[in-house]
Amino acid sequence: MSTNPVRSNDATGVAKIEMKFEIAVIPVSDVDRSKEFYEKLGWRLDANISAGDEFRVVQFTPPGSGCSVIFGKNVTAAEPGSVQGLYLIVSNLEAARDDLLERGVGVSEIFHASSAHTGPDEPFLLGRARVPGPDPNHTSYRSFASFCDPDCNGWLLQEITTRLPGRIDATATTFASTNDLASALRRAEAAHGEHEKRTGQADPNWPDWYAAYMASEQSGATPPK
Repeated sequence: MSTNPVRSNDATGVAKIEMKFEIAVIPVSDVDRSKEFYEKLGWRLDANISAGDEFRVVQFTPPGSGCSVIFGKNVTAAEPGSVQGLYLIVSNLEAARDDLLERGVGVSEIFHASSAHTGPDEPFLLGRARVPGPDPNHTSYRSFASFCDPDCNGWLLQEITTRLPGRIDATATTFASTNDLASALRRAEAAHGEHEKRTGQADPNWPDWYAAYMASEQSGATPPK
């Protein structure tokens, strides 16, 4: 088996060499305080390494995430609290927010984007105008909630149930948690109910229909009718 990397591009111009985003570095002022906070979130502690008094690195990974965060002593020159716009993708924003509140984490009310991209509010992905409540149509990418760590590094929860086309491999379907899988099953159940209304009969092949719907929803492909 060859170990040489594939350097050619496909027809879309997308490089075929895998580059997996692994780590985001968060600048903090008190390592132990930050460690306690991220433990409270329920994230997995992957590493807590020190070398004397001059170096320490702590690594956490959010549930279901392929990317981790690190912070510590002498791991970045950035000012504590200077990192903003860190996004945590969830399939059920209300449930994710409730979980944070139960853990004693201060989190904003749910908000969504307006048609305006300028305003007086704290900036987020879609501008500076936050409208209270979730997106009226519960459209993916448009509903948020925000919270900060003890140094005011800024995090946002963003609800996504249907990916933009091409965002992930259409042949790979994964769910970060049993809650995500349950939510996907409920959406498939609702869509399948509409499918049976259109056909006017019960669908004995519903498991295959569910599977196709859930896979296409996650990858951004066109779901079955």
